[in-house]
Amino acid sequence: MQREYPSQALVGVGALIVENGRVALIKRGKAPLLGEWSIPGGLLELGETTRQGAEREALEETGLVVRATELLGVFDRIVPEGKRTLYHYVLIDFLCEVVSGELRASGDAADARWFTRAEIARLTLPEDTREVIESALSKCL
Repeated sequence: MQREYPSQALVGVGALIVENGRVALIKRGKAPLLGEWSIPGGLLELGETTRQGAEREALEETGLVVRATELLGVFDRIVPEGKRTLYHYVLIDFLCEVVSGELRASGDAADARWFTRAEIARLTLPEDTREVIESALSKCL
């Protein structure tokens, strides 16, 4: 599947994993957003539900077995380049609870760690990402 200059939008799923007032983020090991902190997630695979996709991606990137619970939002991530579209994702984010495992970077993630609200405030994040993280943290208080 062609991610750069796609012929159609790609469906991505995200796992907002919250535990003890902190959220798990990964440092992206691939474009887009290479080297930036992000919500664990990736492309939905053929034949899986969006919740299954979020749970799979969480395991692949964080080593955590999670259960996707509440839908937090659906977002467009469109990155133009000149007159063309470099990336176009429809992102579906779920609140997730940890079932088992220890947080560790794996798969496409270069790093993984828990962040508090104060630490998140210091990160450079897209506004919709910041808002969905805040929503997830607020629901788990």
